[in-house]
Amino acid sequence: MQIQKRIEPLHLIFAALGGVVLLFFVAPLLNMIFKCSAGQLIETAQDSEVQRSIWLTLFTSMAATLVFSVVAIPFAYILARKNFPFKQLVNGIIDIPIVIPHSAAGIALLGIIAPDTIIGRIGETFGIKFVGGYGGIMVAMAFVSLPFLINSARDGFAAVPERLEKAALNLGAPPMRVFFTISTPLAWRAILSGLILMWARGMSEFGAVIIIAYHPMITPILIYERFGAFGLKYARPVSVLFIGICLLFFVIMRVIATRKNSA
Repeated sequence: MQIQKRIEPLHLIFAALGGVVLLFFVAPLLNMIFKCSAGQLIETAQDSEVQRSIWLTLFTSMAATLVFSVVAIPFAYILARKNFPFKQLVNGIIDIPIVIPHSAAGIALLGIIAPDTIIGRIGETFGIKFVGGYGGIMVAMAFVSLPFLINSARDGFAAVPERLEKAALNLGAPPMRVFFTISTPLAWRAILSGLILMWARGMSEFGAVIIIAYHPMITPILIYERFGAFGLKYARPVSVLFIGICLLFFVIMRVIATRKNSA
């Protein structure tokens, strides 16, 4: 005799509320997609300006993630393992880019990477152009997205049993080897999740980038320009195409991460 599980009315209410939230996410996107014809999407995909902006967005967001992860991941390990004065203040500073307006973030960054600043002059010495260049786009993307990587990696390292690291150290393993062979592999799921979130957040950045580098034009800025110059009809196909490509790359990276974690 099967025992039927009783469905709690409260759970039904919560599920209905969840459905409203999902509808809030999905409805605007579906409306935008359905208002674009296949011909418009094909024509937009063949537009050289759109192609350049999409490739530029993918490249700079990925490059910013890889470059800044070199300093962010070790920093996250220190935050997870060490106690030091003003640690909570440091954790609060890390979250500042999330809460401030991103246009304000762009203005703040502009004040230290402009051509007449020390960093700007050093960059130009090495052929790195910040204002109106790839370097500036990457800096702006990294500024607003680094907290996602640092917070995720910090939580991942904190979840690694410290006794494993101490055992390896007691057996004579140097700290660097312990970090790369024990700590990082065990925290890899959280680190990879943080890398994906940082990449995705950087790819969608608009406010900070438009202050520093209106040109060369990444896709979020191209969408804004076409909307302002030609209206919704010309901005919508670019938006749909870019969202589709972003989702495709995001799903691929998530699948790769899942397979790696299950291996």
